[in-house]
Amino acid sequence: MANGTSKKTGKGADATGAENGPVLLSGGNPQIAKGYGDAPVQAYIAAMPGWKSAVGRRIDALIVAAVPEVTKAVKWNSPFYGLEGQGWFLSLHCFTKYIKVAFFRGTALDPVPPEASKSGDTRYFHIHEGEALDEEQFSGWVKQASRLPGEKM
Repeated sequence: MANGTSKKTGKGADATGAENGPVLLSGGNPQIAKGYGDAPVQAYIAAMPGWKSAVGRRIDALIVAAVPEVTKAVKWNSPFYGLEGQGWFLSLHCFTKYIKVAFFRGTALDPVPPEASKSGDTRYFHIHEGEALDEEQFSGWVKQASRLPGEKM
C-alpha cells in the first residue's frame, strides 16, 4: 500500500511516515528489515505478537547464555543465530499458533528435535502458547548445534 501499511494488518508507517506498530506478515511474522547484529533481532522480538514476544526474549536469552559469542542477524524476516567462521546454526520464525525454531543440522542433535523437515539435516522445534519450555533440553540443543558446521553466513 502507498503509505507503507500492510494489507493484512493495516499497521506500519502512516502517511506522515510515523510508525503506528509493526507490520505483520502472514501468520503474524514481523516484517523487519534485513540487518546484522543484536539490534535487528531485538526489533523482531519486540514486534512478535502477543505471547510470542516474551517467549522470543526467553529463547534469545537462552541462546546467548549457551553460546555467549553468538552472532545474530535478521534475514528473510527471521532471526538467525550463528558463529563467525562456522555459519548459522538456528533460526526462529513466527506462525499463527506457534514459534518455529529451526536447527539447521538438527538430525545430528541428541535427542533429535521432534519436527521433521523437507530438507535433509534440518529439524524443527515448535513452541505453542501456554506450553512449558524445557530450558535444559533447549539449551543442550543450542550448545550442540553451535559446535556443528552451519549454513553459509
